Amino acid sequence: MQATSFTYDSETRTGSVLLDDGTPVDFDAAAFDAGGLRLLRPGQRVRIETEGSGASLLITLVTLQTL
Repeated sequence: MQATSFTYDSETRTGSVLLDDGTPVDFDAAAFDAGGLRLLRPGQRVRIETEGSGASLLITLVTLQTL
């Protein structure tokens, strides 16, 4: 799934993304670390992997979207 980086805190390695429908979804440090990134800037397109759905949607991986 693709999303857009919305917020990112480099000290805690947590943040949020916006899904293509505008829904914000938070991610934790484990999801950020799983993607191997060093930093993330607002507006970057990212690829995410998720578990669950609706209110229980959990991001398990955040990495940069590449073509």
